[in-house]
Amino acid sequence: MLGTPFLLFPRVLPSLIGSEHHRKTKFSLSGYEAAVPITEKSNPLTRNLDKADAEKIVQLLGQCDAEIFQEEGQIMPTYQRLYSESVLTTMLQVAGKVQEVLKEPDGGLVVLSGGGTSGRMAFLMSVSFNQLMRGLGQKPLYTYLIAGGDRSVVASRERTEDSALHGIEELKKVAAGKKRVIVIGISVGLSAPFVAGQMDYCMDNPAVFLPVLVGFNPVSMARQSFFLCVPLDLRNDPIEDWRSTFWQVAERMQKMQEKEEAFVLNPAIGPEGLSGSSRMKGGSATRILLETLLLAAHKTVDQGVASSQRCLLEILRTFERAHQVTYSQSSKIATLMKQVSTSLEKKGRVHLVGWQTLGIIAIMDGVECIHTFGADFRDVRGFLIGDHNDMFNEKAELTDQGPQFTFSQDDFLTSILPSLTEIDTVVFIFTLDDNLAEVQALVEQVRKKSPNIQALVHSTVGQSLPAPLKKLFPSIISITWPLLFFEYEGSYVQKFQRELSTKWVLNTVSTGAHVLLGKILQNHMLDLRIANSKLFWRALAMLQRFSGQSKARCIESLLQAIHFPQPLSDDVRAAPISRHVQVAHEKEKVIPTALLSLVLRCATAEAKARLAAAPSVCEVVRSALSGPGQKRSTRALGDPKDCGAVN
Repeated sequence: MLGTPFLLFPRVLPSLIGSEHHRKTKFSLSGYEAAVPITEKSNPLTRNLDKADAEKIVQLLGQCDAEIFQEEGQIMPTYQRLYSESVLTTMLQVAGKVQEVLKEPDGGLVVLSGGGTSGRMAFLMSVSFNQLMRGLGQKPLYTYLIAGGDRSVVASRERTEDSALHGIEELKKVAAGKKRVIVIGISVGLSAPFVAGQMDYCMDNPAVFLPVLVGFNPVSMARQSFFLCVPLDLRNDPIEDWRSTFWQVAERMQKMQEKEEAFVLNPAIGPEGLSGSSRMKGGSATRILLETLLLAAHKTVDQGVASSQRCLLEILRTFERAHQVTYSQSSKIATLMKQVSTSLEKKGRVHLVGWQTLGIIAIMDGVECIHTFGADFRDVRGFLIGDHNDMFNEKAELTDQGPQFTFSQDDFLTSILPSLTEIDTVVFIFTLDDNLAEVQALVEQVRKKSPNIQALVHSTVGQSLPAPLKKLFPSIISITWPLLFFEYEGSYVQKFQRELSTKWVLNTVSTGAHVLLGKILQNHMLDLRIANSKLFWRALAMLQRFSGQSKARCIESLLQAIHFPQPLSDDVRAAPISRHVQVAHEKEKVIPTALLSLVLRCATAEAKARLAAAPSVCEVVRSALSGPGQKRSTRALGDPKDCGAVN
């Protein structure tokens, strides 16, 4: 088997082979990599994303986001979708369980948990629903857990999601003394050990805990890889500090769902526009699904009735309309994308300055560029204007931790504003309900330093941007929302629409800017930073896909690139994945270095030198892939049938 192409096959129990369950969890459409989880597949829509201009990038990514709302049978006929009856039924069941806690709040708690992007979404939703409850004069019942603690909200610390024990210990702390705790664990690819451990712990303690798992792969595609390319002791990819794989945990939850002792919410939403980049569609779908069911629970509990499917559908359709409203501004989004790309190309900085929770969205977008594109934390940064004292669990974790953890209004004024240059870009993100005098004062200060300022402004019908403020911006993305005649909870629908719209715009802009900079090969994140075990396996899959070489050779090249200049010893080769991730996390251009070494059959040092001399990472890799004397295969050209897979 050593010379065969590298493939990762989901392990399916013999009893399921040929069964109805197995048939429903197989990707039947041609053009998709059948062995790869949906969240890791290459989306055919964006196969040539790296060749697109700004306007085309916006169009393609908008089409990918629209797949969230596609009905069952439109694109993936064998999978349940967001609007599928089975998904809506489970959403209603979970909303009912939340209502039980809301009706008897003493000793009750709703925990939203995840790592990386999922943890940041948990943080934001917890903040929003606690604000909603305070506005109703109720005691807040929500909290969040994010792998690595509060510092992971404002900085890239993806490696922390690899510990199941860490997740359990954090859950025990927040749930101490509680009588009934609903734990909503978010893992887009059903892969994060931090979440798997918590779900397992909840099932072992059903008298107190109710686990709800949210992700966007079928359970059969949960992380439980059968790796043909790695040593035998790693084949089942067990969680290093836990007894189970994610797949085993999710399977157990499905069985317990029959008695409503656990729930799995996992509609398929299609592959990401940027392969595996779950910060985009996965993060958006997480918010849409959970904000819908939680808002429905709050809205109906005050009326003394159970949530209904009609209530869910009303809220879901507002999010679907938000997509249409947002992407109606495609040309202006493309303009902002080109400006951001120009600043980054000139080695300038991009600062996203947002008011209230829109500032949180800005912070998230900047943080996620670090591991997604191998960016410096200073390249794209978000700042929050407004009070954030009640948002964090442990605000002390963010005090005096260094420049990487700065995000407040004071931080922007003291550390960013004085050093702004004319090649930097500043994007102001606000609503017409914010303090516009404060907005104008800050814009005027920034204009003295850089002419490159743009605005993303949300308003409702009947509102207009004051002329003195409007004339300060050379370009404005202005998004106008219709008036919604809902009760108090209904006002949060509009708040959620604005936040989601802002996320779509910023994700599209920052992704597109890095595409224009040559950071993407086809629709793959060639220059991602290997920050956890999931990204380690994704890196290995990309090497196999584009080099066409044996699995053993790809592993060797990747480890050489990670540990360079240290020579590889047998001890290093046999080290656990966490050891390799720990080293790789601190290094740049690991994957391009390994790929060049494979394709050109050169030493790691030579590959690094070629990259250092090249204008862009993907340019030198493309040149190597198409160079004379290189034996090309369909795999190197991106034939999905020959792709590596990662769970």
